[in-house]
Amino acid sequence: MLMRTDPFRELDRFTQQVFGTAARPAAMPMDAYRHGDDFYIHLDLPGINPDSISLTVEQNVLTVRAERAPAQPDVAELLIAERPYGTYTRQVFLGETLDAEKIAADYAAGVLTLTIPVREAAKPRSIQITSSDTKQAVTA
Repeated sequence: MLMRTDPFRELDRFTQQVFGTAARPAAMPMDAYRHGDDFYIHLDLPGINPDSISLTVEQNVLTVRAERAPAQPDVAELLIAERPYGTYTRQVFLGETLDAEKIAADYAAGVLTLTIPVREAAKPRSIQITSSDTKQAVTA
């Protein structure tokens, strides 16, 4: 099936994702990876006051919410306003293998780092193999 695309619509969608809009700021860029028995998430939140960041977990959905206030709210004449402000929200679905009760969060240099341990039940383990193959003497 052929689909007709509108390049300007795609450009508009892309700019809204990257720069956001006045009503909805751009998303928080995120990196996620697993190292050993921990899962790490790094979220870029430059210029955010750490007190405005909130983390909630409800039914394996982690919600990160942060707010950036305007730099100079009482400026008489604003010449350029390119830095987005407002409330940022990002949701991450956590798998059953992660222990959402033990999430650790650290905010440094504009990056929020979340450390989520892997549940003990989800860690690889070796299983002992026993043999029930015993030789029995045959009597005639």
